[in-house]
Amino acid sequence: MNLSMKGIATATLALLLNYSANPAFALPQKINHPITVAKLQSLEDPLIVPGQRVGPITRTTTKQDLIKLFGASHLVDKTISGAEGMGSFAATQVNLNQGRCLTTSCSASTLLVVWSDNTRTKPLEVRNLGSAWKTREGIGVGTPLSELRKKLGDFKLYGLAWDYGGTILLDSSKLSHYQGKLILRVDTAPNASEKFPNDYQSVSGDATFSSSNPHWKPLGIRLAEIIVILNPSE
Repeated sequence: MNLSMKGIATATLALLLNYSANPAFALPQKINHPITVAKLQSLEDPLIVPGQRVGPITRTTTKQDLIKLFGASHLVDKTISGAEGMGSFAATQVNLNQGRCLTTSCSASTLLVVWSDNTRTKPLEVRNLGSAWKTREGIGVGTPLSELRKKLGDFKLYGLAWDYGGTILLDSSKLSHYQGKLILRVDTAPNASEKFPNDYQSVSGDATFSSSNPHWKPLGIRLAEIIVILNPSE
């Protein structure tokens, strides 16, 4: 299998599709603790700066820093498995109680920090981001393919229906400077494979396709996953 995505560490690629559909990424149970205004203030900057930060979470943030930022009651430690059984990783889920939020910033609060080791003192990456998190270019979960093409130009991406399906090759885009700092993965609208089987099959498999390929259009392609790499694994 050809996994020659330039500049992205194998461990990061191995994590790519283990998002919320995987039991290891299941959100913690709803927590009924109130959120203070002080905690909300730390969420008022839902900006993604690839390679540098996701809101207040930076390359040097530790688990103890997360407790100060969000409160211990809103954090859940877990261990996640990489795709194809490639390793396991310590992680911390941030899951604030959106029902008690006083501002729209809380819609940006869901995320998962993946650590370099069990000490939880060095973040490898941040993933499972809610739709309110955006890059400076306005790219976030839910951004449709048409908007992605405006911001990235005519880029290439992997075909659907395999472990790295829908992954955008940033080195083929206008945002090539994010290569190794950001992973973007698209997916189809629900039931697109059943509604448009010929189009779906035409852009599936371990191959690269142009974002201008006409078979993408009926599938309702949108950005489904953002992974912000803070400290690339060696």
